[in-house]
Parts: sequence; C-alpha cells; structure tokens
Amino acid sequence: MVRGEPFIHPPEAGFLEFILAFSPRYVINTIMIQRKRLSQIESMLSRQAAVGLLGPRQVGKTTLALQIAESRPSLYLDLESPSDREKLANAELYLPRHEDKLVILDEIQRAPEVFQVLRGIIDQGRRKGRGTGRFLVLGSASQDLLQQSSESLAGRIAYAELGGLTALEVDADPLSQDRLWRRGGFPESFLAKDEKDSVAWREDFIRTYLERDIPQLGPRIPSETLRRFWTMLAHNQGMTINGARLAAALGVSGQTIGRYLDLLADLLLVRRLPPWRSNAGKRMVKSPKVYVRDSGMVHRLLGIEDHEALLGHPVAGASWEGFVIETLISAIQGYPDAYFYRTAAGAEIDLVLNLPGHRRWAIEIKRSLTPKAGKGFHHGCADVHPEAQFIVYPGKEHYPITADLAAIPLCDLARKIEHASRTS
Repeated sequence: MVRGEPFIHPPEAGFLEFILAFSPRYVINTIMIQRKRLSQIESMLSRQAAVGLLGPRQVGKTTLALQIAESRPSLYLDLESPSDREKLANAELYLPRHEDKLVILDEIQRAPEVFQVLRGIIDQGRRKGRGTGRFLVLGSASQDLLQQSSESLAGRIAYAELGGLTALEVDADPLSQDRLWRRGGFPESFLAKDEKDSVAWREDFIRTYLERDIPQLGPRIPSETLRRFWTMLAHNQGMTINGARLAAALGVSGQTIGRYLDLLADLLLVRRLPPWRSNAGKRMVKSPKVYVRDSGMVHRLLGIEDHEALLGHPVAGASWEGFVIETLISAIQGYPDAYFYRTAAGAEIDLVLNLPGHRRWAIEIKRSLTPKAGKGFHHGCADVHPEAQFIVYPGKEHYPITADLAAIPLCDLARKIEHASRTS
C-alpha cells in the first residue's frame, strides 16, 4: 500500500497476503487476532459521518482500520508522515476530491486543526445526501485532549476506545490468560516469541513515549522524572494517590503531580477510576483510584520479568485487579459508567458498573481459587443496592456463594457484561 493513495482491496488477492507484502512483522503480530471493536466501529460508521478510534500507540488501531478498509474504497493518511501532512496543507481542496472513499487519518493528535476542516466537509456531504462513513480518525490521545485544540464535531463524530488485547480476544486456556496478564495487552508484547523479547518490546515502548512522543505533544518534562512518576504509580497500582507524598519524593509541587497524572491519563496509559457518589450521608472516599492500564507495563516498570517473579511480588494482587477491570470495562458497548465504592467505615466494592437499562452490578476481584467476600463488600452492597453481585476469580467454574453472590471466571463475566450492554 502507498500512503496517501486510495486503498482498494484487490479482489483476486487475500487481504492478509496483500498487506503482508508491505508490513510482514506488524501483520503477523496483530491481524491474526480478531478485535472485538471491529463490528462496533463498522456499525458506528454506518450511522455517523466520522468515527474517532482512540487508544495508545501500538495497540492495533492501524491494523483494525486496515481491516475496515478491506471492505470499501479507502484513503489512508499517516499524519506523522511529512508527505501525508503536506497533502493536508490545503485540506479544504484535497479531501473533497475523495468524497467517495472512507478517509482514514492516523495519529490525528499531530494535526488537530484538521477537525475544523472536517466539520465543513461533513456538513457539505450531508447536504448532498452522504452523511455517514466519511472519516475514520485514529488518535493516541484522549477525546478531551483532542478537543482542547480542535473545533467540536458534536453531532458529527462518535468516539470509541481501543485498548490492549483482553481476555476475550485470546485463547481461553489458563496459559494464554496468564501470559496476557503477565505480558499485557499490546499485541507485539503478548505475541513476542519469548519473555526476553516481550520485556525488550515493553522497555522500548516506555522509552519511546518518554523520549519522543510526549515531547512532541508539547510538555517539557525530563524523561527520567516522568519515568519515576510512572513507576511510582505502578508501585501504588489500584490505590488512591497521595499527591503530597509523591511530590515530596520527586521534589516537585503537588500541582505538578496533578499535571503529570493528567498527561498519562490523556495518553490513555493510566486510568482514574472515580469513586461512587452517594447521598446516603456516609463519609465517602472522594479521590479516584489510579491504575496503570496495561498490566505488562506495570510489570516492566517494576522490573518483573517472569511468572515466578510476578507471583512473588507484592503488586501481584493489585496488578491482577487492574487487569480484570480493564477487561470488564472494555466489554461494555458504549461509554463505560464504572466506579469503585469505599467509605471511611470500611465498606468497599472493587468495581461498580452501571449498565444500560438502569442495572447496577457490584464486582469483587480476588486472585484466589477459593474466593470469599469480606464484610466490607456486603456492607457496600447494602449501600449501593446492586441488581447482581459477583466475585471474579481465576478459576474455571461459575457457582453461587450465597443467594445474591456468585463466583465467576473473568471471561464469563466479561461475556455477561458484553451481552447486557448490547441487548438493553
């Protein structure tokens, strides 16, 4: 494929073979796995003029876009390529020439000013009767970050997020699931030929973000300082953050810690899970819990290089909790409405999901083959009044613990969430 030229899948050739000629390593490492978001993105394109697919670098956005492009005439532009950026120097003239194609704009955060042009083109297309499936924009930054420097496309664009591979996208056998937890969900890390290559890929990923990608977005932060901060978050996986303590350790202000956290969250590398807010008059924890979103990155930042080292490390339980939360949230079709619940009196629920149809599920996460819910979970459920209660554990059986509470394997609960959010 030539960048900036219409990509039309040749009918006499298989898509994999066609792309393989141009990018063998990348295709081998990613296209063999069918991503759950594929059908969702195609459905969104059938309803909306533009779709934004957001996710960290190297998570598989481009490969997914090429799969979508297989079924229709398409134009692919990489906005990190100087030649492709030059084509958009006068986007008002260039893009309308390709109004009969799906235009894929990769790394849109490099040129957010293009959004202003898209708005006019989309409105013109609607007047001509072509109101859907015009643009697929791929970004390595959050929707909020993109909109800070672009004109709003409200009513013209729908956003979806592509994270790393999840438990539903790989083999269900325990070895594959443990490898996914250990190596994380970035395709090239998960599919590396051995642990050494996986660790090396993740280290390169971290260095590239710190030394190249983040500086290109504007912030002038010493890479070593930001790596130390990222590592501190990994050590505190799943905890509420004490900004003053982190600031003292790094020798910066509390305001600077907030800026670092905002940056990693905007780059979709960190998740802030908000607390459930209640009007019950209880003393609630008000700070979000913070997770490094990819478990493999947690392990690389902490120097954990194999399964035995992981199981013996204090972060193992929190790492698995974050891995479960990412899988369950990714199973939701649409914007995730997810929280944790904690009171000063000790009531606590690891994950509260508000699903379509006004259904609320309470989820406890235990890395034990004999999972039990503590009093804090039961007290939390008495406050939250969930429709269903589950304990996720790494076993294979789904069985009741009480009349209201069931133990359930991760993949089984993810499928339930996927089904519930799709059918409501």
